[in-house]
Amino acid sequence: MTLDTMESIKGTAAKSYEAELNEWIGQERAALELISHIGTLWYDKSVELIIFRNQLIDRSASEIMNLHQYAKDIVKRPISVKDTAALALALTKMDLAPSRMDIGRLCAEWTEEREKHSDMAAFLTSKLSGLIGAESHKLTPKDVILFGFGRIGRLAARELIAQAGKGEQLRLRAIVTRGNSAEEIVKRADLLRNDSVHGPFPGTIIEDLDNKALIVNGHTVYMIHANNPEDVDYTAFGINDALLIDNTGVFRDKAALSRHLQAKGVAKVLLTAPAKDIPNVVHGVNQHTVDIKADSIFSAASCTTNAIMPILYVVEKELGVVKGHIETVHSYTNDQNLLDNYHKKYRRGRSAALNMVITETGAESALKKVLPQLSGKFTANSVRVPTPNVSLAILNIEVKKEVSKDDVNNIIRQYALKGDLVEQIQYAFSNELVSSDVIGNPCPSVFDSQATIVSADKKSIVLYVWYDNEYGYTRQVIRFAKQLAEVRRATYY
Repeated sequence: MTLDTMESIKGTAAKSYEAELNEWIGQERAALELISHIGTLWYDKSVELIIFRNQLIDRSASEIMNLHQYAKDIVKRPISVKDTAALALALTKMDLAPSRMDIGRLCAEWTEEREKHSDMAAFLTSKLSGLIGAESHKLTPKDVILFGFGRIGRLAARELIAQAGKGEQLRLRAIVTRGNSAEEIVKRADLLRNDSVHGPFPGTIIEDLDNKALIVNGHTVYMIHANNPEDVDYTAFGINDALLIDNTGVFRDKAALSRHLQAKGVAKVLLTAPAKDIPNVVHGVNQHTVDIKADSIFSAASCTTNAIMPILYVVEKELGVVKGHIETVHSYTNDQNLLDNYHKKYRRGRSAALNMVITETGAESALKKVLPQLSGKFTANSVRVPTPNVSLAILNIEVKKEVSKDDVNNIIRQYALKGDLVEQIQYAFSNELVSSDVIGNPCPSVFDSQATIVSADKKSIVLYVWYDNEYGYTRQVIRFAKQLAEVRRATYY
C-alpha cells in the first residue's frame, strides 16, 4: 500500500467519522424536540405518545433514540427520529381527543404513504379522523383508593401518579393501611420513594403529617387507617363514587370483598389476585365478557394468568390446542420464608433466598375462567427461584396444525404489532435476553422468539414467555381499572 493510498484512507475515515457524529447530533436534537412535543401533548391535550408499546414520557434523548432503533428492528422499516418529531409537532396543532397514540406506527405509515397525501397534516387528519374533537370525547375523572400498600400497591401508586397527566382519568385519592401514625406515614413514604427492584420514584413525595397525607407530584393522597373494610367514610375526605383496588390478598371472594361496598364513597372494587366467585379478567383477552354496569366486584386475576393467557389465546385461535403443560419459573414472593421456618404450605417454609421450590400454580384453573374452551387441556406447576422479580412461563403445547419455528414466531409477532393484544404482548428478538432485562416491562407477556422450539413432527411446540410479575401485572391492573372507571382513552396502535 502506497503512502498516498494510506493518506486517502485516513481522510475518508475522518470524513466518515465526522459525518456519522454529525448525523447522530442531528438525531439527538430531533429527540429533544420530540420530548418537548410529547410533554405538550400530554399536559395540554391528554394525548400520550408511545412507540410500539414503549413509554416515551420521562425518557431521555438517548433512550428515545434507542427505542427508535428497537422500532426499526420490529417493523423492519426505517423510522426516523426527525420524522417522529415532525409528526408530534403537527399533532400539537390538532384538536385531538384524549388518546394514546403509537407514533412509531404513524411514522412507519407516513414513510410508506407520504406520496398519497398533500402534506403531513392531511395524512394525520386521514389517519386520526376518529380521534379529532376534544369536546366530544371528554372524560369524567374517577377517584381511586388503594386498600393495602405492599409490592403491587406501591407500584400501582407510582403508576397512577405517572399516568395522571391533566387528571382526566384515574385520580389516586387515598391509601388505606393498618396504622397511619406519623412514623408509619414516613416509613411508607420512604418505601414509595425507593425500591430495591424498580429503583427510585421519579418525582417528589412530601409527608403532610398534620393532615395525614402524602403529597406526590402535587397530588394529595390521604393515608387512612382501617381495621375493617367497612369502617371508613371516604366521603369525609371528599372521595365519592370511587374505585377501590384491594391489593392486600386478604379478601378473595365476593362476600368478603362486598364489605368494601358498605363503606361510604366506594362504587366498585377491583382485586389484584385470583378470585373464586367473581369475574377474573385478563385485559386484552376477556374484558368484554364482564358487565361493568351491572357488576361491582371484579378480579384482575394473577400475574401468571395475565402472562400466559394472551399467548394461549393466540395459539388456540391460529393453530388450535390439543393439550399441553404450563411450567412457571417464578421469582420468590413475600408469601415464602426468608429463612427456614414453619409454613402452612409444603416446601414454602424453606428459605426462598437459598432454594428452588416446587409449588402449585393456579394457571390451569384460571383457564376455566378466562379461556374456558381450553379448560381440562392443560396441566400446570411452578418452581419458585431465588430472584426477587421477573418470572418465566414455559408453555409445552400440542397443536392441531403443522408449523415451523418461523411460522409460530411470525404469528405472535403480528399480534404484538396490531390488534387487541398490542398492549399485552411484546415480541423479543434478542439472543441475550435474561430475566433482569424484563424488569419494568409494561407488557404482561414478553415473548422470547429466540427460544421457540418446534419438534420434528411439527405439532409439538415449546414457547417461552417472560413477565415482570410485579410491574407488568400492575400495568394490567391499571388498564382494567380504566375500563371499570370508564376513563379509557381512544387509541391508535
